[in-house]
Amino acid sequence: MKLIVGLGNPGTKYARNRHNIGFMALDQIASDHGFSAWKSKHQGVIAEGNFGSEKIVLLKPATFMNKSGDSVGSAMRYYKLKAEDVIVIHDEIDLEPAKVRWKSGGGHAGHNGLRSLHAHIGQEYFRVRLGVGHPGHKDAVSGYVLKDFPMADENWLDDVLRGCADGAHYLAQADGGKFMNAVALRTAPNRNDKKKETSKTHSSRLKNVPQPDNRSTFQKLKDHFT
Repeated sequence: MKLIVGLGNPGTKYARNRHNIGFMALDQIASDHGFSAWKSKHQGVIAEGNFGSEKIVLLKPATFMNKSGDSVGSAMRYYKLKAEDVIVIHDEIDLEPAKVRWKSGGGHAGHNGLRSLHAHIGQEYFRVRLGVGHPGHKDAVSGYVLKDFPMADENWLDDVLRGCADGAHYLAQADGGKFMNAVALRTAPNRNDKKKETSKTHSSRLKNVPQPDNRSTFQKLKDHFT
């Protein structure tokens, strides 16, 4: 069994905040893979489903970001899970928007949700870091992550969320490589199409390049007067 946690803050006020991208990813996974309806449990809301024979519980803590560990710790004790059975999806200001990274263990880097998790369950859990960009100054971080994604971000945000859902079954296997490949198919341009387009452009340019005149002097004169 695996517990996949999305970090965020509860309530419609925060629903589209950058800080809530973890909640958004779980909503996409639940929708795309036919998970159960959300229900209140473990100081949060959960949805249940399966990837093959592996049972999966999705958890959105309702404790607010700074106390995410309370909810996750409760769920882990109930299901008798270890930290290695937990995958956490969260916003990451140290990654550019649309960038996604997989990580196992490590520090919390000042992220309050991760700080709370470290205090309750340790740091040996898996993480999906979803880049939201940095405001440019550390004093502006709090206001930045608690603002909604602008309309200009909607396209890449949709690709990232759908990519996470596409690769969700690999999360159950803790296979970060295959998960990242699934995300890349949504977020990265198709290289084969790009090569074809480059080839077409190159051929078009060649048509406009003057070709060398290899005719003999006699042939040039003949062509001129005929």
